[in-house]
Amino acid sequence: MKKKALVVDDNANNLLLEKDLLEVAGFEVFEAQNASSGIAIAGKEKPDIIIMDVRLPDMRGSEAARILRQDKKTCDIPIVFVTASVMAE
Repeated sequence: MKKKALVVDDNANNLLLEKDLLEVAGFEVFEAQNASSGIAIAGKEKPDIIIMDVRLPDMRGSEAARILRQDKKTCDIPIVFVTASVMAE
């Protein structure tokens, strides 16, 4: 059975790259372009790992992670934050 990964990123190029890398590594990959969709998919699919952009259009990745940590179904899923931002913040 394949491991599952969820990629949450609003940048289509980054999403494609992350998805391709994970598929080459043998993961079944689910995609979301905003945090709300990512939270819903995580609850439904229960991925083995979540790759999440820090800056998303509807909320920050850290807020989405906080929501995921409060849900019994998703609280133990590892979350890796990524960003393409070069801003000081």
